[in-house]
Amino acid sequence: MKALVILQEGLESTYELENLYEIFVIKSKIRFAENEADFDQKLAKSDYGLYLICKSQEVQIILKENLRRSNPQISSQTSSDFTTSKVLDSRTLFVRDDNQKLIKNQLKRTIYQMLEPYFTPMSKWGILVGIRPVKIVHELIDEGESLDQIRDTLKELYLIHPDKVELMIEIALRERPHLVPNNPDAISLYICIPFCPTRCVYCSFPSNDIKQKGKLLPEYMEKLECEVVYAINHIHAVGKFVDCIYIGGGTPTSINEAQLNSLLDTISNHLDLKIVKEYTIEAGRPDTISKEKLEIMKKHGVNRICINPQTLNETTLTAIGRAHTSEEIVSTMALAKAVGFETINMDLIMGLPGEKIEDALRTVKGVLELDPENITIHTLAVKRASKLHEEAEKYELAHDAIVAEMLNISDKVIRDNLLSPYYMYRQKKMIGHLENVGYAKMGHESLYNMRIMEEKHTIVACGAGAVSKICEPDINRFERVANIKGLEAYLDRFDEILLKKTLLK
Repeated sequence: MKALVILQEGLESTYELENLYEIFVIKSKIRFAENEADFDQKLAKSDYGLYLICKSQEVQIILKENLRRSNPQISSQTSSDFTTSKVLDSRTLFVRDDNQKLIKNQLKRTIYQMLEPYFTPMSKWGILVGIRPVKIVHELIDEGESLDQIRDTLKELYLIHPDKVELMIEIALRERPHLVPNNPDAISLYICIPFCPTRCVYCSFPSNDIKQKGKLLPEYMEKLECEVVYAINHIHAVGKFVDCIYIGGGTPTSINEAQLNSLLDTISNHLDLKIVKEYTIEAGRPDTISKEKLEIMKKHGVNRICINPQTLNETTLTAIGRAHTSEEIVSTMALAKAVGFETINMDLIMGLPGEKIEDALRTVKGVLELDPENITIHTLAVKRASKLHEEAEKYELAHDAIVAEMLNISDKVIRDNLLSPYYMYRQKKMIGHLENVGYAKMGHESLYNMRIMEEKHTIVACGAGAVSKICEPDINRFERVANIKGLEAYLDRFDEILLKKTLLK
């Protein structure tokens, strides 16, 4: 595996560039130099060196090769203290435009084109490292570009593979009727219940094991209901209304029937549910779902739930920390259908430890037999806060190309069953720099999922770690307002949480 040393000087921000490098070189093979002397020393132990220096109104970029590493003959004929290298490519960018986005993309594009002949890119997403690719398509449509112009822009300016370009456009066109025109008075309400029965090995969300922190649950639910009422009252006070509700977590159905009924009663008593288009509860794990809980949801107007198996492979379920079986998934789906839910989502993860292509295919086909209206295919992301990252040596992860094939096969099988992509996003640390794609039968697209991804709509969020997103399209302003993350901190500093709700105007 080729190694790369990088020297960056005078650049204001390097975050996106550092993500870009990892498309070509695995992180363990990238070294950063502090200065030119350090760069030369580290180049002697690397295959290539990338040199970026920003001075005044220009950026100089040089790619060097360590000939000692690439040519054994040179290595044997030269003394041990002599480093032989040559310049493979050298370019200079002149910074004359005040539009920093254009300059940033030009720099990323130049680096990509310089590295591509010597490293195989591990992604089809070109220079894109953000999590919302489809948002670019919406922006270009809003600017009046035709679909052919958009295709050219995505391929030539962002260097995106044609397969991904077509996926982006397909999803944007599916989303447009739900997002445009945007009513700035319509608000989505997100409510977070950050408790789970166990913590999955891949999880990095602000979730708490109910066995360990369940004693805080009664106080948390009491405070959460107060925050929900406060938020709703403020939404109404500024002349706006809630037309979409999403209760997530964690696993919201970790709470008991009485707690669930109390929360949903609070919502019903303060909102006109007749104008709510979508009301989702992320039921999540089958082992937390009972007939009584489903009936409570149905009674309160919930019209969309999520039952998330992640896999139907029993060995994998145990390995990742799920306390349920595939049989429970089947029986829970049957129960939810019997109670009368007409839109059910099921989440699956590609690339779980130890799984092969045949395991993924078996899971997808098994889930399709249960006839969900939504299926979301996730690519495993190895996040720093997860047990999977902390104990990486214990788990066998699939190669990037294998996971890419899992996604390709899943896409074909799901489309053959009349579900098609309606939203998509990417995450940091995903295997193969791939993506997550939500599929839906026509008429069953999740309004909340589309809104949160494309950032054209205000979401007011309640609960520990929840993030409100305030959108003001008239002035092209989008602001994130985060609640306090820790469960104890949320309870101790609750007055601060309420004050954040007044930022919506």
